[in-house]
Amino acid sequence: MSERSAPTARKAIQDLRALLDRASRAYYLDNKPFMTDREFDERLAELAALEAAHPEFDDPGSPTRRIGGEPIGSFRTVRHAVPMLSIDNSYSAEDVRAWAARIEKAAGAEAGPLFGGGAAFVCDPKIDGVAVSVRYEKGELVHALTRGDGEKGDDITENARTIRALPLRLSGPGVPDVLEVRGEAFLPNKEFERINAEREAADEEPFMNPRNACAGTLKQLDPRRVAARRLGFVAHGRGEVSPAEWADSHSAFMEKLPTIGLPVNAGWRVCRGAEEALAYIAEFDGKRGAMPYAIDGVVVRVDHFELQARLGQTSKSPRWCIAYKYPAERKTTRLTQVDYQVGKTGKITPRAVMEPALLAGTTVRHASLHNFGLIAERDIRVGDLVVVEKAGEIIPQVLGPAPENTRARSSKPVAPPEACPICAGPVEIEEENGRETARRCVNPECPAQVREKLVWFAGRTQMDIEGLGEKTIDQIRAESGAPLARFADIFLLKNHRDELLALDRMGEKKVDNLLAGAEAAKSRGLARVIGSMGIRHLGASNAKNLARAFPDIRALMGATQDQLSEVEGFGPVRARVVHEYLHSEAGRAAFAALEKVGVDLTSREYAAPSAQRTAFSGKTIVLTGTLDSFEREALKEVLESLGAKVTGSVSKKTDLVIAGESAGSKLGKARELGVEVWDETALLAALPADRRPAR
Repeated sequence: MSERSAPTARKAIQDLRALLDRASRAYYLDNKPFMTDREFDERLAELAALEAAHPEFDDPGSPTRRIGGEPIGSFRTVRHAVPMLSIDNSYSAEDVRAWAARIEKAAGAEAGPLFGGGAAFVCDPKIDGVAVSVRYEKGELVHALTRGDGEKGDDITENARTIRALPLRLSGPGVPDVLEVRGEAFLPNKEFERINAEREAADEEPFMNPRNACAGTLKQLDPRRVAARRLGFVAHGRGEVSPAEWADSHSAFMEKLPTIGLPVNAGWRVCRGAEEALAYIAEFDGKRGAMPYAIDGVVVRVDHFELQARLGQTSKSPRWCIAYKYPAERKTTRLTQVDYQVGKTGKITPRAVMEPALLAGTTVRHASLHNFGLIAERDIRVGDLVVVEKAGEIIPQVLGPAPENTRARSSKPVAPPEACPICAGPVEIEEENGRETARRCVNPECPAQVREKLVWFAGRTQMDIEGLGEKTIDQIRAESGAPLARFADIFLLKNHRDELLALDRMGEKKVDNLLAGAEAAKSRGLARVIGSMGIRHLGASNAKNLARAFPDIRALMGATQDQLSEVEGFGPVRARVVHEYLHSEAGRAAFAALEKVGVDLTSREYAAPSAQRTAFSGKTIVLTGTLDSFEREALKEVLESLGAKVTGSVSKKTDLVIAGESAGSKLGKARELGVEVWDETALLAALPADRRPAR
């Protein structure tokens, strides 16, 4: 990026922030996106680069604050301004009617004037997520808390900032001085499916449902990992609000929230009396399968805040609302056969093939059977009537034989394959407590593994090779003369341009983009490469941990199993599996071939331990402003190589702030906290001679 003058940079930064804020609002509030996810990410990266070059224009409300900052040590506990209680559940129409009768009785003679002849309830679809309380003061996000014990919750502010649906700054007419909204953080269905596909590809257990995945995400100590999960958020309730008269009813509250930037569930409705509420519940049951997130019920609450206050609460729950929970939908169908799928790590997964069954709004014909140990434990046989349920309304799973199952003589036990169903190669059985948990093909040249590994390797969140998607890989392998059986073959496709051009729907522009994407991927570095190869127990996070510990592939391959087990995120089992791969014939051949075609296998993350202690050893340092001698990233690498930890924000734990020209708010924060501040002259004097920039 070319250097910009301060006024030009300020204008560019302001324009990009406004554009990204409009894009987020269009997507999450108006449901009218005008920018693709990729375009949004590209603009966000452009803004981040500009802000890094011009820290004097720092703004806590910038969209870049959603990328995620430095990991935190732990979550602090904060008291809720207004207790955050849980809602009583109900599972029948009779429960809802009885609750509504108590409400109308409590309203007494005032029911008519208050409600126009019948109690007014607001019905709101209940998202199956994690309850969060978000507080704004003067329109600025102050903190976000989990429910906790209702009185106090964990401060997850840094993680909540990564949720794009949640505004960092409110805007619009009449933003109240204090606004505390209760809402639901959730994992959209498509993101749940994406994350589970990535976990399975990394040989990790998939999440069973979106709620568990969301809860685990919000308790991550690294906000960057939270940002990668792409959580959603909708507001559905209130805590402290000042002025209190900002809204006098829940329906008015819900109508006002979108006008200042907060998303709500578009399906909410005001209903008069219990029967209207029950009609809404029945109506929405038929729609929830098509929603982009899991819905497990409907919350019914008294609309008017005056009556809510009069009804009060028990020690655990408000008396003025109730949650109707939909029963998990299950269907009985017949298991007709069991197929086998072989993943990129060789794991053989049994898949049920069934007679079609309509379940939660979709026709289900296939379901995962997880592993052969589970099949044996539940005695599931081909020909049985089985019970099928959608876990979290998303993943079809076979629970077991139906109670009414009368096993026919033709029913057959499921026979685990003794050899790989694709390549007939040998299999390895893994057990835990005497039960089989996995069965793997151990032939590294198995065509199914090769194909899945290539697809994973080229993916956007791995090596990000533009134009080399699943269909293109299949087309090249099936229809061209270009070899595509190893990772290194991707980088040799440039030698087969004419063969690629001869393929159907592969014009010059598409081919050139593909080849350019492959060339760009060569410089991704060690962490991206090893995290993209489909090595068991080695996803992106642990690949980065290895790259921080070893400077290049030779050092990594030279490490002992014990040395690997000492790396963050590694234990004896993971260290053994990774060590075995690194020293296998297939592993050595893969790295040699990648090196031969010019793929960079040096680490971007490595911080060499200093030969001796320096002025920076063990210190937590924050950089602010512009230095003449260093680009910020280059200085960060130098300081980390000298034993420092460089973070993005100033706190009581900060030991030193290095401030250049036009230092921003971080300098003021450092002075306020009494943190030591160095200018560029002091920095250069403290650096070892071999780490100073050449003159």
